[in-house]
Amino acid sequence: MAILILKSGKEKSLLRRHPWLFAGSVERLEGRARPGDTVDVVSAEGRWLARGSYSPASQIRARVWAFDENEAVDHAFFKRRIAASIARREALPELAGQQGLRLIHAESDGLPGVTADRYGDTVVLQLTSVGADKWRAAIADSLHKATGCARIYERSDSGVRAMEGLAAATGWLLGAAPEDGIVIDEHGVRMAVDVVAGHKTGFYLDQRDNRRRLAGLAAGRRVLNCFCYTGGFSLQALAGGAREVVSVDSSGPALVTARQNLALNPQLDPACALWREADVFEELRARKKADESFDIVVLDPPKFAPSAKHAERAARAYKDINLAALRLIASGGFLMTYSCSGGIGLELFQSIVAAAVLDAGRSARIVSRLQGAADHPVSLAFPEGEYLKGLLLQVD
Repeated sequence: MAILILKSGKEKSLLRRHPWLFAGSVERLEGRARPGDTVDVVSAEGRWLARGSYSPASQIRARVWAFDENEAVDHAFFKRRIAASIARREALPELAGQQGLRLIHAESDGLPGVTADRYGDTVVLQLTSVGADKWRAAIADSLHKATGCARIYERSDSGVRAMEGLAAATGWLLGAAPEDGIVIDEHGVRMAVDVVAGHKTGFYLDQRDNRRRLAGLAAGRRVLNCFCYTGGFSLQALAGGAREVVSVDSSGPALVTARQNLALNPQLDPACALWREADVFEELRARKKADESFDIVVLDPPKFAPSAKHAERAARAYKDINLAALRLIASGGFLMTYSCSGGIGLELFQSIVAAAVLDAGRSARIVSRLQGAADHPVSLAFPEGEYLKGLLLQVD
C-alpha cells in the first residue's frame, strides 16, 4: 500500500478525526497509487494516522475511510459501515415508517463521497469521490443486502465529480424503473419522486421535519412558498389547513410535477392552491407593488454559495431575497427562511437575515432554528456536513 507522508505539523486535523486531507498538507507520496486507491497516511515523524482514498486530481488529496490501523478497506468494510449507518436510523423513533429516508450521509456516516436515499423499495446511490467510485460494486451490493431493495439507481451526476477527475455516471445498477413511477407518503401527503431527472436524488428529504413544522403553523393562514420546486412545503401547508397557498418557481416542469402531486392527494382542495411560474425576486417585488400581504412566507432558495469563496456575493443575494419577503409579511406573521449553501455558516446567515429585518423597518424574533432531518446527521468531527440551516421568525 502506498503511503502519503505529511508535512511537519499538518497532522492536527486528522488527530481531530476530520476526514479530509488537503493537498497542501502532503509532503510526498511513497509508492504508486492510482486514483481511488487506498493509501496510508503518516505524519512527518512516521506516525500512522489514517487510511483513505487517494485523489491526485483534487485539492482534497485523500478522504479518510478509517482511523483504525487494524481496519482493512475491503468489501466487508463497506458491508459493516452501511449496516451500521442503517442501524443508527432504525434506532431513532422519529424515522420509523418513513418511506423516504437518507440511509447514508457521506462523511457524517463514515463513508466520504457516498450518499444513499431510499424511496420505498428503490435506493438512489450518489458517488461523488474517486474513492467511492472505485468501490461502486461493493457499495451497491452491500446496500442491496442491507435493505432488500428491489432497485438501485445511480445518480452520480453532481458537478463535484469533475473536481475528482470523474465524469457523470447514471443508470440502473439493480432492477429497472417501475412502470407506475415512485410515490412516497410523507406525513400523510403523497409525493412523486423522479429519481432520474429530479433535483438531488429526486427529492429534498432533508426538509421533511421543516415541512411538517409549516403544516402546524398553516391553519387559516395565507402562505407564499418561494422556490417551491415540486410542492413539498405547499402541500404540507394545504394539509395543515392553509386558506390559500401561492407557490412560485422559475421551472415550468417542476410546477407541472407539483400540480400532479396535488392531484395525488384528493383530500387537499386545489382551489386553495395557486401556482406561478416566475422569477422569485421579480415576483416578490411585484406583489409588494400590488400591496399584497401573507401570513407566512417560505424561502428555500437554491445554493447561492457552493463554497466559502462565493460567500460575499451570496450574502447579498440572501439579504435581497429576505428583505423582499419581509416586506410582504403581515404583522404577527412568520418567515421560514433557509440557506443550503456550505459557504454560509449559521452565524453568518443569521446576521444576514437580521440585516434584512433592519432594512425592512421591521422587528422579529427567532422562534426556532431549523436544520436537516434526523436522517441527515452531522459528525462533530465534520461540521462542514451541516449545510442546511434555517430560521423561523415571527415578524412584527
